[in-house]
Amino acid sequence: MLVMWAKSKTFLFSFYGLRGRLHQTWVVPRFGFQYFLPFARDGINKQIEEAILRADRLGVKVLSLAALNKNEALNGGGTLFVDKHPNLRVRVVHGNTLTAAVILNEIEEDVKEVFLTGATSKLGRAIALYLSKRRVKVLMLTISTERFQKIQKEAPTEFQNYLVQVTKYQAAKNCKTWIVGKWITPREQSWAPRGAHFHQFVVPPILPFRRDCTYGDLAAMRLPDDVQGLGSCEYTMERGVVHACHAGGVVHSLEGWNHHEVGAIDVERIDLVWRAALKHESGCSWSASFASTGGGSSAIAARMSLICPSPRIGGSKSWLCAHPVSFIVQSGFFFIATIMVSMQSIS
Repeated sequence: MLVMWAKSKTFLFSFYGLRGRLHQTWVVPRFGFQYFLPFARDGINKQIEEAILRADRLGVKVLSLAALNKNEALNGGGTLFVDKHPNLRVRVVHGNTLTAAVILNEIEEDVKEVFLTGATSKLGRAIALYLSKRRVKVLMLTISTERFQKIQKEAPTEFQNYLVQVTKYQAAKNCKTWIVGKWITPREQSWAPRGAHFHQFVVPPILPFRRDCTYGDLAAMRLPDDVQGLGSCEYTMERGVVHACHAGGVVHSLEGWNHHEVGAIDVERIDLVWRAALKHESGCSWSASFASTGGGSSAIAARMSLICPSPRIGGSKSWLCAHPVSFIVQSGFFFIATIMVSMQSIS
């Protein structure tokens, strides 16, 4: 581990082909716990920055920060790199706008009250603001009145009263819709009423302790069958199943968007990104083909894949989106965080 810390650099971990495109996973050689060591942050950000600049030189169009590489405390969800290098041609994305859209579209239309943990996080903030505009009462679990009020003031005046600060799990004892953005223990789950459903955007996922409740899975989907050379699994999921947040970069490239998706989630874009994802949900039978370049070189394009619907999970509707590469290599309780890019051969 010490040698890795001192000498290692971002490296290619895996790749495979999908519909004429070569998808790559670049690994940042750090274990998960190192991301929470204050003295390690500068070194980790340097690794990520060098990877971004390398991708920019190669002509990559979209680069997605995966796992803890987009942590707010680490680099502001990627804003550090975009601010430092304003002339980047590669678009840096965290993909969380689409993650928020997936979670929100799993919530039934007739729900009038939800309990939200991780309420002041990037995703928690976006979910709370969006639901308040749907006139859904959001019980936001946080002990920080300052952070709660900051989010509440972002909501239009007529919707601010739908955001309610709570400081204890007991406040949700009558709420049957829990949205979990921070890991909760079995004891904390015990406050949910019988028949409650746990939506979640927390990694690792919570333990399904309650037999009288239902649990949503993390937003995920299966890659199309025509993927070639897939040689790894993502986190604890089966081969070919990947997390939904990856689809943010996929849709970014499919739509040809030219903006960076970093920092706070733009709540006004959630529906737009959702509709863009659904627009690409068909065409699973496309065949893969690789065209050689005339001069032996290759043009680099954004990482791309298909956006498909998933089956229902835990009794709730979930449209889950494709991403072409794995992003976590798990080893015991640690993992190595990664960055994803893709290359397209053009004849």
